[in-house]
Amino acid sequence: MDFIKHQLDGYGMSEQTIGYLSNMIMVIFIAVVSILANFITKKIVLKTIIHIVNNNRYTWDNIIVEKKVFHKLSHLVPAIIIYFSASIFPAYQILIEKAAATYMIIVTITVLNALLDAFDDIYRSFEVSKIRPIKGYIQVVKIVLFIIGGIVVISNLIGQNPLIILSGLGALSAVLMLVFKDSILGLVAGVQLSSNDMVRVGDWIEMPKYHADGDVIDITLNTVKVMNFDKTITMIPSYALISDSFKNWRGMQVSGGRRIKRSFYVDTSSICFCTKEMIEEFQKIHYLTDYVTTRLNEINAYNIEHQINTESKVNGRQLTNVGVFREYIHQYLRNHPKIHKDMTLIVRQLAPGDNGLPLEIYAFSNDINWGVYESIQADIFDHIFAVAPTFGLRAFQNPTGHDIVHLKESPEYSRGY
Repeated sequence: MDFIKHQLDGYGMSEQTIGYLSNMIMVIFIAVVSILANFITKKIVLKTIIHIVNNNRYTWDNIIVEKKVFHKLSHLVPAIIIYFSASIFPAYQILIEKAAATYMIIVTITVLNALLDAFDDIYRSFEVSKIRPIKGYIQVVKIVLFIIGGIVVISNLIGQNPLIILSGLGALSAVLMLVFKDSILGLVAGVQLSSNDMVRVGDWIEMPKYHADGDVIDITLNTVKVMNFDKTITMIPSYALISDSFKNWRGMQVSGGRRIKRSFYVDTSSICFCTKEMIEEFQKIHYLTDYVTTRLNEINAYNIEHQINTESKVNGRQLTNVGVFREYIHQYLRNHPKIHKDMTLIVRQLAPGDNGLPLEIYAFSNDINWGVYESIQADIFDHIFAVAPTFGLRAFQNPTGHDIVHLKESPEYSRGY
């Protein structure tokens, strides 16, 4: 500054003019140096760092570059130059230093924020992130970072110790609790969800209260995002997963088997004892040959031992078409290639009602894919409906308009029966 003033003094200018011109020249010089330093940082240093990152064997540093951590860090260079040049202007030194320091604090906050985002993306590249998501914790760190950054900026501008401002926040604790209520509840819920392994990204959850039925695609501090099967998205408060009930289908997905639990309703008027002709036909069915032979031997032995009069089918033990049909379904499922052999397999009768006698199939498919599962279930019941008449059984169905029309056209109806 003195050198510039000395040079300008040789031109015979007034002291006031020399002061203005020297200050203007120094401002232009500092601006040029700052621009040049920023240019060198971005065009040379930054490109060198990016080249090194792109040509090493690590992948995590590429994420740091993608989040522009180094780009944002480069903004500190001109701010540092301006900060240390403030002493050249004694009248404005404090103001310049405060402005430059404030800018550096804000840049540092943005750099740390980008670094946290990069850390989250790096963590998500590992499988453990689906079991132990940390996005909620990172959001808490960001909140603390922004609060502390805001306090430091304010304390720098007013020239006070940050601890004095922090001590004053005690009186605002009630307000802060109200403002950050959801975040605090979400933080507590996130810790419980993570520590108890209650829900992960990728889990299929069902929560009727919030009309959620689909896969978890994101877990944040305040919300759990669920992509429903109709492609809509439901946002559930994190703490709701702690306070309310929900169903997680992960156990089914991990087990490798998906439950089939559906009933075939038999018209009870079609249930009867097996005739000799029916038994002969049943013995021709591969799945029933051994069963029918074994059961007939047991029944004959029982009836002979107890001297049962077999002229009446009511006496003694007899085969029924619904019992043989139940055994056929059981054997059919046991030999089905898409049924899980190591899980529960039951074909049982439920209590008869207005819709006939329910024969319930309780089994597990060995493929949990939704489309494949539905196809397996449909194929099984297609077969059951098709083979039921072979056993003399009819599926129960309420009368339709077609049935009523045929009833009216029947001779019995026209004669008034």
